[in-house]
Amino acid sequence: MNIDADQTMLKALTLWIADHAPQLGNAISMRKFAAGQSNPSFLLECSHRSVVLRRKPAGELLASAHAVDREYRLIKALQDSAVPVPEAIALCTDDSVIGSMFYLMSYEPGDIFWDPALPEKDHNCRADYYFALVGTLAQLHKVDYKALGLSDFGKPGNYYARQMSRWSAQYQASATDVIPEMNELIQWLNDNLPEDDGESCIIHGDYRLDNVIFNSGKSEIRAVLDWELATLGHPMADLAYYLMALRLPRHGEIKGLRDDDIRTLGIPAESALIAHYCEVRGVTAPGNWSFYLAFSFFRLAAILQGVYKRGLDGNASNERATRMGRLVQPLAEMGRALTV
Repeated sequence: MNIDADQTMLKALTLWIADHAPQLGNAISMRKFAAGQSNPSFLLECSHRSVVLRRKPAGELLASAHAVDREYRLIKALQDSAVPVPEAIALCTDDSVIGSMFYLMSYEPGDIFWDPALPEKDHNCRADYYFALVGTLAQLHKVDYKALGLSDFGKPGNYYARQMSRWSAQYQASATDVIPEMNELIQWLNDNLPEDDGESCIIHGDYRLDNVIFNSGKSEIRAVLDWELATLGHPMADLAYYLMALRLPRHGEIKGLRDDDIRTLGIPAESALIAHYCEVRGVTAPGNWSFYLAFSFFRLAAILQGVYKRGLDGNASNERATRMGRLVQPLAEMGRALTV
C-alpha cells in the first residue's frame, strides 16, 4: 500500500480529524519517516499544523506487540512532568479509519543523532549530550507513576523474571535458526536472576541516542520518542540498555563505541555516566551490573530477531529489518562474554 499517495486515506483522516482534533484542519499529505523498525511514523501535513501519525504496522503481529494506545496513554500522562515528550493530540482505536490503530502527536523539530560518537559536535561539548541523556533517564525513573494514574501500566516486582519469560517466548516464536550462544545466555540469565529489590518505575524500554530529539544546536533534550516498549520495571534495565552503546561495535547496522577511544572523543566513561545518573536520582551505584548488561544484550537480540522475522514475512516498517538477522548472534556472543 502506497500510504504517501493514498488520497482515500487522507480523506478518511480529514473526516476523523474533524471530530477528534479539529484544530488541525484538513489532512493534506502524509510522508513516512525513513527511520523506525517497529511502529511506522509519518509526517502528516494538515492545513493548520504539521503533526506526527504513529500507527501499528501491517500484517500479522505478535500478541501484545505494537500497542500504540499504550504509547499514547503514557506520553499523555507525562505531558506536565520533568520528562520532555511530544504533545499527545488524539488517539484512534477504530481500525476502519486507516486500517489500524493510530495516534497523533506534535511534530518536534530539532536534532536527532545516529552516531554515538557525535561527529557533528565539537569535542568539548559531547559530554554535555551524554550527561543530558542519562540525566533525563534519571528524571523518568523519578516520576511518581501512581500519581499519574499509571499503577496498572505494568506489574510491579519480579521484573527480570517476567521479562525473561516474555522475551524468551517471543524469541522462540520468531527464531529462524538455532543460535547456541543465545540459548546459553538465556540459561545463564535464568540461573542468575537477582533478588527483587522492590524498585519499580516507568522505564522507556528502548532508550537510546536516536530516540531523542535535542533542541537545535543545543544539548537540551526537546522530546523523548518511541515509547512502544515502555512499562513499569526496574530502572537498571533502562540504564544498562542505554550504556550498552559503549560496548557495541563501531560499525554495522547499530553503531557503538567499542572500538573508539572515548576519552579522545570527549565522551564520558561508563562509570562517570552511572555516577551522574545516580546523582540526579539520588541513589547509590547499582550492583549486579554484569547481569543488567548481559540481560540488555539478550533483550536487544530478541527484539532484533523479531524485527528480522517481520522483514522475512514482509511486515516490517523498514526494509533494513531484513538485515537485522545477522546481528542476533553477535549480540548473544557479547552478552554471553559478560557471564564468564
